[in-house]
Amino acid sequence: MTDYSTLIQPDSGQAATEIEIVSKEGFADWFAAQPGPVRAAATAQKFDGNAGDFAILHIPGSEDWKAALVVADATKLEHWSLSKASEALPEGTYRLAGAETGDALLGWLLGQYRFDEYRSEPKLKGARVLVTSEPGRIENAVHQAEATDLVRTLVNRPAGDLGPDQLEAEAQRLAKTHKGKLHVTKGHDLETGYPLIHAVGKAASRDYAPRLIELEWGDERHPRIAIVGKGVVFDSGGLSMKSAVGMRLMKKDMGGAAHALALAELIMKAHLPVRLHLLVAAVENCVSGGALRPGDIVKSRAGIHVEIDNTDAEGRLILADTLAKAVEDKAGLIVNFATLTGAARVALGPDLPALFANDDELADGLLDAGKAVADPLWRMPLWKPYADMLDSDIADTANAGGGFAGAITAALFMQKFVPDDVHWAHLDTFAWRPTAKPGRPKGGEALGLRAVYRYLSQAYPVR
Repeated sequence: MTDYSTLIQPDSGQAATEIEIVSKEGFADWFAAQPGPVRAAATAQKFDGNAGDFAILHIPGSEDWKAALVVADATKLEHWSLSKASEALPEGTYRLAGAETGDALLGWLLGQYRFDEYRSEPKLKGARVLVTSEPGRIENAVHQAEATDLVRTLVNRPAGDLGPDQLEAEAQRLAKTHKGKLHVTKGHDLETGYPLIHAVGKAASRDYAPRLIELEWGDERHPRIAIVGKGVVFDSGGLSMKSAVGMRLMKKDMGGAAHALALAELIMKAHLPVRLHLLVAAVENCVSGGALRPGDIVKSRAGIHVEIDNTDAEGRLILADTLAKAVEDKAGLIVNFATLTGAARVALGPDLPALFANDDELADGLLDAGKAVADPLWRMPLWKPYADMLDSDIADTANAGGGFAGAITAALFMQKFVPDDVHWAHLDTFAWRPTAKPGRPKGGEALGLRAVYRYLSQAYPVR
């Protein structure tokens, strides 16, 4: 992981190259006021006044240079305003001229994220350091950059190098670092205690054996919250096998687990006054002679008999047993992350996690938090009339709907395992960015992480 703590420093008057921030609306006046050589250099670099335009310019009368960056509003930088500069500038130390860094600190940090584990030569060499007159913002920005880095890196790793063992090791790291208690259920105990998790993962090799990973942290007197993650380290679809194209990105099907692990660490670093229960169901959904079959019926931990219509609707199965455990342990709030349905992506595209919640106040709080930190969510309905799409002729429920409203029926299936008096939010997130944007490279991505953390930090403030 990049050492983000070195990329932002308090401004103590140290030597630094200036970054001049130019508002889009004021660009024409700024350009007209520049000396001829500066205008010529700006024009040659196509520095035309569009938000995001960036140029390196000579300072007349000296041997020094400065950078110039166009933003939508120089009086209030947005989260990603500085990302292009942090990606493109030479190695060195920089200072904004006449502007406060504000929320843009995070974008400065994440503009320097690279996934180079499998490259002989790293793409980015050297660091771009920003000095800021707002030192109080540094710690939060660094923590959120580290959490985002964790999600991106775990999702980017190929499944051959990231199995259930590695997710368990990551939870062990968190427990050791933050003095939490780790408990892992696998083998016979998983088969008897969490039959849906076992059923999905039983076809995997011994090295990829399924398990439920739990971490407990915090004062038992504080409100109990559960953070749940879907950890399907690779999803072939099982016997309801995906196509080659559909399988290509299925290393990212553990993106929910990555979000849950990263959020748990944010909570612990901030010492939020909660009793945290992290639960990650870690499996590989693959094919063997012992694989779960369409038509099989499995009795869940909660006692609900589930008929398997589609083995590629496996995420909701492992989450069902995991949610049941969170409920048993008296969580007052449960938030789960899952790369659950293609239907959510068809409806909302890659950038917007679908939010389902059984409580309007909870949903509104999460939506507002997402807007505040440029990590948007979009609420989808738990539309009860669609529940009959999950009817089974011979069991309590089927695991997949009839082809319509796939994101909704998946959420309705999971809701069967959460009582109405337990506040519950389900984020169906993509965990992937198909095209790059400043500060947000193509590949694994944290989508919904910062929104939920913002909500929790406001709901459970540190006194």
